[in-house]
Amino acid sequence: MSDTVIRVENLAKKYILGHQKEGSSSYKSLRESMSDGAKSLGKKLLKPSGKQKVNSADNEFWALKDVSFEIKQGDRVGIIGRNGAGKSTLLKVLSRITEPTSGSIRIKGRVASLLEVGTGFHPELTGRENVFLNGAILGMGKVEIQRKFDEIVAFAEVEKFLDTPVKRYSSGMYVRLAFAVAAHMEPEILIVDEVLAVGDSNFQKKCLGKMENVASEGRTVMFVSHSMETVTRLCNTAVLLNNGSVQSSGTTNKVINAYLKSDFGTTAQRRWNNISRAPGNDVVRLVEVKVHGEDGDVTDSYDITKPIGITMTYEVLMNEKSFTHSINLFNENGVNILNSHDIVSELRKQPRAKGYYSSTMWIPGNFLSEGTVIVGVAILEQAPFVVHFHELDAVAFTVTDPMNGNSARGEYVLAWPGIVRPILKWETIKGI
Repeated sequence: MSDTVIRVENLAKKYILGHQKEGSSSYKSLRESMSDGAKSLGKKLLKPSGKQKVNSADNEFWALKDVSFEIKQGDRVGIIGRNGAGKSTLLKVLSRITEPTSGSIRIKGRVASLLEVGTGFHPELTGRENVFLNGAILGMGKVEIQRKFDEIVAFAEVEKFLDTPVKRYSSGMYVRLAFAVAAHMEPEILIVDEVLAVGDSNFQKKCLGKMENVASEGRTVMFVSHSMETVTRLCNTAVLLNNGSVQSSGTTNKVINAYLKSDFGTTAQRRWNNISRAPGNDVVRLVEVKVHGEDGDVTDSYDITKPIGITMTYEVLMNEKSFTHSINLFNENGVNILNSHDIVSELRKQPRAKGYYSSTMWIPGNFLSEGTVIVGVAILEQAPFVVHFHELDAVAFTVTDPMNGNSARGEYVLAWPGIVRPILKWETIKGI
């Protein structure tokens, strides 16, 4: 189709991993490299002709395997997956930094890539000189660079160090300048790896804002990130890589849910049909955990302004036991958002009869922040303290902001920090 700007078909990339001998160094001087090359040439000349044996120490590693997808003009695509899934390799192949082993790539439009800190920079040259060098490498003409030079420098916030060799720059200054050049070349396609983590939080917000502006102008953005919150906010589509292959592609929420399922074996609902294998003991065992709205419907994504219920169903196997319930919430980075014990329901104080029970914790609207939420559930006795089960990563769901001005962010569109996002009471009066 005419609006397809990237088409990848059956893409594969193979590396040959050579194992070094024990005690050898990965670094060689120029003299050592030349000496080794001469020895190698001598061995080849002296060795009889014929089929050579493949070194058994070498091992094939497929960083990408049979990868296929299409990206439309104006798409904001998040590339997600665990470390080693092939995300950075994919971007390097798309950026023509690395040749694929097999498969085909069709790209329509000018591509700007920011994959590694300082790529295309010469350490001995100044920041000013590297703007022109890096811009030329990315395909910008001298007149275009001159026209945008002041804007690039102001964005990178390196005015004071413009005539200083970049070898004296911090990693943060490197990435600021590199991103500024790449983002201001007005590419049809902007490819960014998660090098933004090097910069401070204010610059990260600025970069994300710039990428949002690029996307709003109808250009395409590909972005690798481990932050599901950032991917949810920035991207309208996503691709999940697992062991070098595409595990899922489509809308952002769909792909993030697939990622959570692959990581935790969970979505927003999980049931243990075999009671003998369910979390718990001879006193009580977990049957089901689900996340739902006020209407009881279970989905994987929830509007930030609406209440969210988390219900655990369990079976009491022993009479006359009293216990309470606990739920823990974590974000995708493992930060503990909150822990809640049931200290309000009357049933927690009463000895239970055998049977099935359900306990629901309600999270009010405009309380959680955007992003992925991972749920742990537990049942415990207070005195003496006994934990009957504590199932971490039981279920997971995503909180999204509809951007309609009804959340705590109001009309603000850039990143909003914080683990929770309540709308608090404010009062303003005239005078003192």
